[in-house]
Amino acid sequence: MEVQKLYDFDDIEFEDIAIGLVRLAKSMPDHEFFYKTNQINDLAFKRIDDLVFHGSYYDYFFPRFEAYHKFTKTCFTFISNKSSESNQKKIQTELFSEEENIKFLLNDQADVEYILHSSEQFPDFSVILLPENLVFPIQDYTLGSDEELYQIIQYYE
Repeated sequence: MEVQKLYDFDDIEFEDIAIGLVRLAKSMPDHEFFYKTNQINDLAFKRIDDLVFHGSYYDYFFPRFEAYHKFTKTCFTFISNKSSESNQKKIQTELFSEEENIKFLLNDQADVEYILHSSEQFPDFSVILLPENLVFPIQDYTLGSDEELYQIIQYYE
């Protein structure tokens, strides 16, 4: 008797994820940014467990901040684009290793401080007021299923 496949994972189309890119006008610590953001919102962003990325030579830790918007019943998560710390797992023996002690989740967007993610498929980031003169407008960005960050967000969701 032949086993019948219920799903062919090569044929499944994964939905893209809509995220927001947050750039700060001036450098400031996380706690200061979220303190000012919490002051002008009815949201209360708080620090949650870090997103952990396991590389070949390092484990990278990315701070995450989360809040729940009661009116829209939406959970918003800010993820730091730049690792806050890294733990070296083994010594690099290759001369041209591409892994360093600092990692960006979006390598081509190193000027982005935070990645804003929502529990909604089509998020409305306009419900979050950001401090004036400290933040540039949120840039909408779409992650395809072939991108590394897509897999990471799916894992942590």
